[in-house]
Amino acid sequence: MNQDFLPLNGTDYVELYVGNAKQSALFYQYAFGFELIAYAGPETGVRDRASYVLKQDKIRLVLTSPLGPNHPIAQHIQRHGDGVKVLALWVDDAEKSWLETTSRGAESASAPEVIKDQFGEVKVASIFSYGETIHTFVERKNYTGVFLPGYRPRKSTYQPTGIGLKYIDHCVGNVELGQMNRWVEFYENVMGFKLLLTFDDKDISTEYSALMSKVVSNGNGYIKFPINEPAAGKKKSQIEEYLEFYGGPGVQHMAIATDDICHTVSELRRRGVEFLEVPSSYYDDLLDRVGKIDEDLQPLKDLNILVDRDDEGYLLQIFTKPVQDRPTLFFEIIQRKGAKSFGKGNFKALFEAIEREQELRGNL
Repeated sequence: MNQDFLPLNGTDYVELYVGNAKQSALFYQYAFGFELIAYAGPETGVRDRASYVLKQDKIRLVLTSPLGPNHPIAQHIQRHGDGVKVLALWVDDAEKSWLETTSRGAESASAPEVIKDQFGEVKVASIFSYGETIHTFVERKNYTGVFLPGYRPRKSTYQPTGIGLKYIDHCVGNVELGQMNRWVEFYENVMGFKLLLTFDDKDISTEYSALMSKVVSNGNGYIKFPINEPAAGKKKSQIEEYLEFYGGPGVQHMAIATDDICHTVSELRRRGVEFLEVPSSYYDDLLDRVGKIDEDLQPLKDLNILVDRDDEGYLLQIFTKPVQDRPTLFFEIIQRKGAKSFGKGNFKALFEAIEREQELRGNL
């Protein structure tokens, strides 16, 4: 067994650059049930940006906005709209993680540094991934503060109830035509990930469009990154639409795990989150396709939740519509009942649902 040169404990946080962090923070609290736990900004001595840290179970989202038009974050938002900038990885040794990856060809985004406050110290270092996305290695074993040095605890007077979101199951990246294998090799060679699954245009296609996808995973399986690229089709694929509106490669969606998808999705719908719709005919022969499941079919049909089975079990999943005006970032809600796969049997139904939305936007 090869020694894992980049042991990862899981996702530390995901940071989104957004046009208005204060308002976005309230959206994620209200609609997704996140709790505001920390803040950095002018009141805490940070002069150029404001960041809100939201938490639910093991998930931490950081929403950051610049405080002036010439800031690099402002340029990022101008180009990409709201989107994921940092996929931060929790490690035991940030400097070693940075050295191991940069020595294998990663481009450094920021060299290792120690940041301190009265609660101890955190070591961080970052490397570039696809597009302008970065991975930050976070070593926090000598830290007892709320999030990172520079952040102060912050609570909201609005106290949302959580909706059962547990942890980030996987994060999907969209890259340009011909670039998927390059980035798969990056994760294999630079970060020691293994190729888990491959989907080609025969697996993921409709009459009009297609994509290719490969899934890479780290050694313990805590971090999984599917990478998509467009494939030739009669019309513009969802990946091409994303690349056009995001202005290049980036994170397409975050899949978040729940133990009770019916409760989670009922709450999201009640709070105004919109989902892709598959036709009711999807459910006509569902049990013939996937076999026996623990759930009653009617609530799944009412909520438009999809089901797929693999050799190890089954999964339930649903996809939101984009959560900002550009047709870019969205969320997947997933409940695994043994299945380790990604819902291959649902790709066609999902694609057709996405194409219906693209057509409404005039982008198909």
